[in-house]
Amino acid sequence: MLTSYGWTQALDRDFAPLAQEGLTPARVVIQHRARFVLMGEGGEFSAETAGRFLHNASTTGLPVVGDWVAVARQAGEGVSTIHAVMPRTSQFVRKAAGVVDKPQVVAANFDVVLLTTGLDTDFNLRRIERYLTAAWGTGAQPVVVLTKADLVDDVAEKVAEVEAVALGAPVLALSAPTGQGLEALRAYLTPGTTAVMLGMSGVGKSTLVNALAGEARQAVGEVRATDGRGRHTTTHRELVLLPGGALILDTPGMRELGLWDPGEANAQTFEDIEALARQCRFRDCGHVAEPGCAVQAALKSGELSIERLESYRKLGREGAFIERKEDPAAAIAHRKLWANRAKTERRRRRAEEEG
Repeated sequence: MLTSYGWTQALDRDFAPLAQEGLTPARVVIQHRARFVLMGEGGEFSAETAGRFLHNASTTGLPVVGDWVAVARQAGEGVSTIHAVMPRTSQFVRKAAGVVDKPQVVAANFDVVLLTTGLDTDFNLRRIERYLTAAWGTGAQPVVVLTKADLVDDVAEKVAEVEAVALGAPVLALSAPTGQGLEALRAYLTPGTTAVMLGMSGVGKSTLVNALAGEARQAVGEVRATDGRGRHTTTHRELVLLPGGALILDTPGMRELGLWDPGEANAQTFEDIEALARQCRFRDCGHVAEPGCAVQAALKSGELSIERLESYRKLGREGAFIERKEDPAAAIAHRKLWANRAKTERRRRRAEEEG
C-alpha cells in the first residue's frame, strides 16, 4: 500500500533511524484541523500530532497533506500519534490568510502543480501569473489547466493568451463533463506521480478530480446563475489515488493567494521581462525613466504590455517586502536603491526643463 502512495527505496533508507525508535511510516492523505487521516501499510487510520512534536515544531514543520510522517501506532481504537515529518522534496507555501504575516504550507511532496482556472468568467491573466509564480517557487513542474472549455467559443485564442504569459509551462484546455482534453492531462499523471491542484473557488477542481478518478470522490456544487461559477464545496485537503496509479491532491479554493517570498520564482514567471532588463544600460535600472531602458523600449514598440509589466512590479514588491521583514540589511539596500532612482528621475526632469 505504501508503494502505491509513493513510498520509495530512498525513503525507506532515510526512515531507518526512525524505524529503530519503533515508529512506522505513513503518508498524510486528509488533513482536518486537529486530526489527520494517514495511509499506512495496513490501510487508512487516524492520527494526531504528539504533544512534544507539536510544541517543538516550527509553523512550517507541522504535517500537511502529502507529507511522509513517522507514527506511533496504537492498537484497537486508540489514536495513533505523529512524532516526525520526513524532509520534503517540494512544498507549496503561501502567506497565511488574515493580517498576520506568516507562512503557511498547503501541500507537500508533489511533482506537478496543476494551476486550474476557468475559461468562463473566472479567466484572468494576471491571476494566472500570480499562481505561476507560486508554482515555480515549489520546485515542481507547473501545468496550466483551463477548465470549462465547453462553455466558450474562443478556446484557441485564450490558450494563446495564456501561453504568452506562461513561459515554460504547458497550457491545456479541457472540459471535465465532456471529457475533452482529459487524455492530454493524463500524460502528466503517470504512475507514482503526485500532482497538486491549485485554483480559485468554483473553477471546477472537484469536478475534474471526479472525472479523473472515474467516480464521485469529491462533492460538487451547483453553478451560480449570476456569474457562472460553481459553489465552493471542497472543505479540506485530500490526496486521491487515481486508477492509473497517479495521486492527485485536491485543495479548497482560495479567495486570494498571498505569495510568500516570490524571489527567483517571480523572475522565472517573467523571464521575458528579466531578459529585457539585462539589456538595459544601467544595472539598477528601475524601468521607469532611465535612458537606455530596454523594458520601456519594449513597451513603446508593443512587444510588452503595460499590464504584464505592472504585474511583474507588483509581485516583485511583495517579494521585496517579505525580504525586508526577514533581513534588515535588505531593507537598507532597498531604501538606497529607491533614493538613487528618485535622484535619477529628478535629474531627468531638470534636463527636460532646461532643454
